[in-house]
Amino acid sequence: MRIYLLALLAGIAAPAMAQTTPAAVSGSEPSTPSQSDIFAVHGQFTLTAQGTPGFSSPYAGQNSLTPHQIKETVDATLYAGVRPWQGGEVWINPEMDQGFGLSNTLGVAGFPSAEAYKVGKSSPYFRLQRLFFRQTINLGGARDDATATLNQFAARRTADRVVLTLGKFGVGDVFDTNRYAHDPRADFLNWTLVDAGSFDYAADAWGYSTGAAVEWYRGPWTVRAGLFNLSKIPNGETLERDFSQFQLDGEIEHRHTIGDRDGAVRVTVFRNHGRFGRFDDALALAAKAGAAPDTAPVRDWRTRIGASVNLEQAVTASVGVFARAGIADGQIEPYDFTDVDRTASAGVSIKGASWGRGGDTVGIAAVVNGISAAHQRYLDAGGVGVLVGDGKLPHPGAEAIGEVYYSWVPIGPVSITADYQVIGNPGYNRDRGPISAFAIRLHGQF
Repeated sequence: MRIYLLALLAGIAAPAMAQTTPAAVSGSEPSTPSQSDIFAVHGQFTLTAQGTPGFSSPYAGQNSLTPHQIKETVDATLYAGVRPWQGGEVWINPEMDQGFGLSNTLGVAGFPSAEAYKVGKSSPYFRLQRLFFRQTINLGGARDDATATLNQFAARRTADRVVLTLGKFGVGDVFDTNRYAHDPRADFLNWTLVDAGSFDYAADAWGYSTGAAVEWYRGPWTVRAGLFNLSKIPNGETLERDFSQFQLDGEIEHRHTIGDRDGAVRVTVFRNHGRFGRFDDALALAAKAGAAPDTAPVRDWRTRIGASVNLEQAVTASVGVFARAGIADGQIEPYDFTDVDRTASAGVSIKGASWGRGGDTVGIAAVVNGISAAHQRYLDAGGVGVLVGDGKLPHPGAEAIGEVYYSWVPIGPVSITADYQVIGNPGYNRDRGPISAFAIRLHGQF
């Protein structure tokens, strides 16, 4: 079915491309593209094995992470694209997935593997993760060409431009990006280092949504806005189709140089509107019923907002640093990402040129995640969240996570990464942990 759909898209686009002969303009693409300019095929494969030895676990609940386990995840993705006209791109990403995260991706808000989806299966299965259209409209200015990569054609473009993306894709494809910490297949693995932990972005259980985003590039500035469907229920597998429950995203980015080194600052805001539960309402209802609190019976139409700041800066040709900080409304349950109301992270990425391994990378980072007092009371009374819930929380504390990895590139398209994380107060619980998580990741792409 997916192959048929790709062929159909190509069949529709080919006649249009054959009949279109736009006039060449300064800074635009050639008016007679070659076959390689029209079609593109890329692929990736990632195998991640992660395990944790023993750790202190005096009690456990429905969403607790358990000691002494090893889990693996595998995914293989096809990135097939067609360019129907200048500036236009259509991409389709069918993907094969298999495997489980530790404890079926439960027990830690800053979960240690962003390669683990919230849905685990022992047998391989296929998903259509992305199917989207992108249009780039050049507005002038200096040349700012794009190189060919996953879901991106090589293109002649200008610094001033408008980019429209619509269809099914990840909110993180456009918002809260960071060149040092945003790709669990190539850099850090922890969920709250890949993205700001408080950014409750719209997504199904695999991390994708349907909607539209527009980006306006003007000199060193970019302004972004997006509208996306939330899942039908928190942390759900099925997305809304009519934006009855939705997310609005906004972002301002400024690119700069310090000395001759590039950097960027991004401020991202989100507004979720849908049927969400308040923690105190769930606690009040539970007190009357004499049961553990649950946000489902008290869900009503509400709005949850949050904001984060994201920095990246090259220090030398081989060294870059990054940081994020964010906050979200802690009175209302997180919906589609993870149980974080506030977060702060920082780290460094070092290329191996100084020791003769230019393709290798070392990454070192730390993140601290927190929740509101109402959120703590909810978990202490036996409530469960998106990922956490130990049945009680008598001694709450912030999650403190450190991660270090070494990515070895034996040949150009292949990397092998050794990763270690230490997690203090998993699930915001001082009674459990600390947890050590060891991982090996094999990744290849073309």
